[in-house]
Amino acid sequence: MTYIFLQHYWCFIVALLAAILVFLMFVQGANSLIFTIGKTADERRLIVNATGRKWEFTFTTLVTFGGAFFASYPLFYSTSFGGAYWLWMIILFSFVLQAVSYEFQNKLGNLLGAKTFQWLLVLNGILGPLLLGGAVATFFTGSNFIVEKGNIVDSQIIISRWANASHGLDDLLNIWNLCLGLAVFFLARILGCLYIHNRVDDELLHNHDQIIQPLWRSTWLFLGLFLAFLGHILTCEGYAYDPATGVIFMEPYKYLHNLIEMWPLVVVLLIGVVFVLFGILWSMFHKAYKRGFWVTGFGTVVTVLVLLLLTAWNNTAYYPSTADLQSSLTMQNSSSSEFTLRTMFYVSLLVPFVLAYIIYAWRSIDKKEITLDEINNDHAY
Repeated sequence: MTYIFLQHYWCFIVALLAAILVFLMFVQGANSLIFTIGKTADERRLIVNATGRKWEFTFTTLVTFGGAFFASYPLFYSTSFGGAYWLWMIILFSFVLQAVSYEFQNKLGNLLGAKTFQWLLVLNGILGPLLLGGAVATFFTGSNFIVEKGNIVDSQIIISRWANASHGLDDLLNIWNLCLGLAVFFLARILGCLYIHNRVDDELLHNHDQIIQPLWRSTWLFLGLFLAFLGHILTCEGYAYDPATGVIFMEPYKYLHNLIEMWPLVVVLLIGVVFVLFGILWSMFHKAYKRGFWVTGFGTVVTVLVLLLLTAWNNTAYYPSTADLQSSLTMQNSSSSEFTLRTMFYVSLLVPFVLAYIIYAWRSIDKKEITLDEINNDHAY
């Protein structure tokens, strides 16, 4: 195992965690539809309890993603999480609101009412996917930061800083960041619709129009935004670097070149897109089909994984700087030491056991569909 192999390996692991996180944001997508699909108090409670049993998976994956990035690429962690902290603080605060809303909306003594906390779940359902999608888009569009590694020699604690006072909020002013953020938001709503159809056993929620209409609208909006963003990144200049010298430069059609030169990723990307579309369309036109959530979910993970690998593999700067081109982060200049990556590689061999436990826990939770009788006689949010 060479140092380069380990850098690529951990880039793959981090990208995979991010892709799984996007899939698990079906929780946020379903919550954003509480008042769209849920026409009555009972219907809204069914939706909340359907997502309430899975929100920990999403939050845990978010934390694991951050931890893996910190351990394998610490300079990115300090630059992004330390520099763009207003953006990340808003994201994390929305997840705190989510946790509080689940636990307290039906507690005795709740003076605000259940509906107030349900609206907070809707807020998290909008902000979570939108802001995370916008943050991921900066891997293609760049962020406004400066890295000064010379500060290490001068015994300075801070080696990276944001180039303005917005601390990440300026990323939301980029139209393409918003484009991908909105695409992730509507993708989360698609997965949320399919999840509700898969898990909730209630005739009202299985009314074809009640589920399909928001699914149809979200699908068209997602496809328009995603294809626009994909077309942009495949035709724009990308951030490349010379592995021999470490010099970063702009290369026309860089991400298109990455796809061509790493042609197996094209095959994987096409498979992912086909699965996403098949899961959506088959669910639209076949009311009894409930596995669209899993089919579309698999396609989502595969598609997002390929897009993220395009930002880092094949001599690409995965976190570009718009303030100082040479401050852009690559796998070479931002990773942990070879010893750290090698040690973590052996630890990662335990991941299959963790996945087995997650599958077991998920199946245990999903032994039966959610009904009003079940949440009235069991633990409920």
